[in-house]
Amino acid sequence: MQARLIGVVLGAALSVSSALAETANPNDCLGIDWDDTRPLTVAKVTAQPRVNFIKSPYDDDFKAATCPAATEACRRAAYLVTNDLVLVGKVSGEFTCITYQSPTAKKQTWSRGWLPNAALTTVAPMTTPTLSDWLGSWEHPGGGITIAKGEGGKLRIDGVQVVPTARDFHNGAIGAQAAPKDGMLAFVDDGSTPFERPNQGDECRVRMQRIGLWLLVEDNNDCGGAGVTFTGLYHRK
Repeated sequence: MQARLIGVVLGAALSVSSALAETANPNDCLGIDWDDTRPLTVAKVTAQPRVNFIKSPYDDDFKAATCPAATEACRRAAYLVTNDLVLVGKVSGEFTCITYQSPTAKKQTWSRGWLPNAALTTVAPMTTPTLSDWLGSWEHPGGGITIAKGEGGKLRIDGVQVVPTARDFHNGAIGAQAAPKDGMLAFVDDGSTPFERPNQGDECRVRMQRIGLWLLVEDNNDCGGAGVTFTGLYHRK
């Protein structure tokens, strides 16, 4: 699964640049946001054979003020194809803001934009994953996560993510023990703090779900250096 003709953002593509943040309006698609109370969702492209991205007002040097809309002027050249999986953000009328990265890509390349609601179908997570559904080494562009049996019925989660920069790199790591609950692995830092406790600031907060063949991971962007995130779809080694 690869995005076609899509302009990419390297590294921290899930977070918006300061320039966009300062000029954002409700019709801008800026990617996905962490929500302590709402787990991330995944959708599959069901349009045949492809679907083009729709512009935000910030496109065309901030001249696409009438977008998103079902017009030729708002249609981008970049597109996704049937069965591509996307991370779902906010909805605005007939359009959904999504973030896309191929789980099998070799480089960390992200894309975001509006897609028509009618082109997407939500992919439900496993409701009751078994222990074996979690275990294994999971890969993702830039890093990976290993899940093994821990102590007292918990699972041991260890992960590393690396984001190259122009002259160096930024990295992050997670290491925790947590027990699955309601079909999800959710933990704060090393797992000793209850996830349900309100965020105290500068905490690494992580949620994991099993989606089909994939491990869906999301974090709050506080699990490493600048631009580092574990968020994305992981495949088993």
